[in-house]
Amino acid sequence: MISRILFGLVVALGLVTAPGADAQEQSAPKIAVGEEMTAIERQILRDEIRAYLLENPEVIMEAIQVLEARRKAQEEADDAALVAANRGQLLDDGYSWVWGNPEGDVTVVEFSDYRCPYCKKAHPEVRALIAEDPNIRYVLKEFPILGPDSIAAARLALAAAEMDPERFADLNDALMRFPGQLTEEIAWRIAEDEGWDVEALRKRAADSEIEARIRDTYRLARALGINGTPGFVIGDRIIRGLVSKEELAQAVAEAREATN
Repeated sequence: MISRILFGLVVALGLVTAPGADAQEQSAPKIAVGEEMTAIERQILRDEIRAYLLENPEVIMEAIQVLEARRKAQEEADDAALVAANRGQLLDDGYSWVWGNPEGDVTVVEFSDYRCPYCKKAHPEVRALIAEDPNIRYVLKEFPILGPDSIAAARLALAAAEMDPERFADLNDALMRFPGQLTEEIAWRIAEDEGWDVEALRKRAADSEIEARIRDTYRLARALGINGTPGFVIGDRIIRGLVSKEELAQAVAEAREATN
């Protein structure tokens, strides 16, 4: 990478002639880069580059910053294409729990695992964001990646969200706020404490359709390059990992501005 930066730099500075350049536009002292370069010419080139960079070391950092900005822009464009290709399943798969304002102008999609410590840290940030912005539509993707207990909790949650989506917010909150290592047994005890019909929940959670929904979410996450939790999709942007409420709010503002 650095070698490409330096070559572009010395061409721009006029220390060498770029391959294919019009010879009439180049002054005589410049060195032509190509197979015809002699060992002496190569040494002259190295000396010129070294001398210039020793006198202007900030040029290297400037060039790297430009390259980094281009790389970031390309990543953002690639993510936007991934979101566009999977927008239907992201926004309305027919079973993921929807909270906040169902008619909100910006949708925040979160991939989450009840046993993930970073998801637990993100949970109050997300709730605060939704409380402060009445125009956010929130979609929860159950993405259990931390073992059988995670899968059991996700099954429970999908069944509960289907059976009574209005009450599910409290159950979701209780599962996320549990301070220790959430196990399958503890998850069911929390559901019972929250007043749910555990027998009916168990029956629905064991259904193969619930399992298929989890598999579909796995496939969606892989398609989006989301390999851990939490993960967020806001507008055309994919955020992989834990971020603050302020960063989420900024992403929401940018998504809102892009649609106006």
